[in-house]
Amino acid sequence: MTLLLLKLLLAHLIADFLIQPLSWVKDKEQKGFASSKLILHSLVHAALYAMAFSFAPQFWLGWLILSMTHYLVDGGKAIGNRVLDKTIDADKSLFFNQRSLFLADQLVHLLVILGVVGYYYPELYEFSFNYEQFWLMAVVLLLLTRVSSIIIKVLISRWTPLNVDQPGETNHSLANAGSYIGFLERLFIFVFIVTNHWEGVGFLLAAKSVFRFGDLKEAHDRRLTEYILIGTLLSFGLAIAISLGYEYFSDLI
Repeated sequence: MTLLLLKLLLAHLIADFLIQPLSWVKDKEQKGFASSKLILHSLVHAALYAMAFSFAPQFWLGWLILSMTHYLVDGGKAIGNRVLDKTIDADKSLFFNQRSLFLADQLVHLLVILGVVGYYYPELYEFSFNYEQFWLMAVVLLLLTRVSSIIIKVLISRWTPLNVDQPGETNHSLANAGSYIGFLERLFIFVFIVTNHWEGVGFLLAAKSVFRFGDLKEAHDRRLTEYILIGTLLSFGLAIAISLGYEYFSDLI
């Protein structure tokens, strides 16, 4: 059963990312369900899925579901992309853009594969769901991302140097890059700590210091250096505290 899941996932990855020409992708995006390349792409998936099922006739329903849903989902994504291009500014929209559609497309394909395997081998997904662990993880993820970001901004707002770009000002950095970097670094710290790899936290701090060194050297501003240092230490401190709290409460569950 696990082998079938791995074979179907491999078939999907090969067809979607390895052997699909860029010209097929562009043709699908332009023509949607009318694209001949969409049909060819779906046939490639169908052939690889059949190989993953070892051409066994008892899997015909699963093969049909996977093949047809891939055609429908890819065609729907192409139509969705065209609608978004006409109605929503992709640079300003956080959730409704081509990137989110791509992720949603891949997620649907993954869920269909999991569903088909579960239909033939329901014992694969037999597990007890721990609701307390789920809610604890939800709280921790929120604390590590948005909540920590707001806390850090509030704590260091009184020391914001004049040469730090304020909201609405034109700058050469990516939009909201600082927030996303903070989200990722705290999530990495969380993973390092819960997997008992504390050395990863030190490596992450060293790597961030190396990347920041060039900016601080060119700025020639001691206040900016202190501001960034305080923000970094707060971010790491909060991530460590939240991660240790997770481990403590996780042991109680």
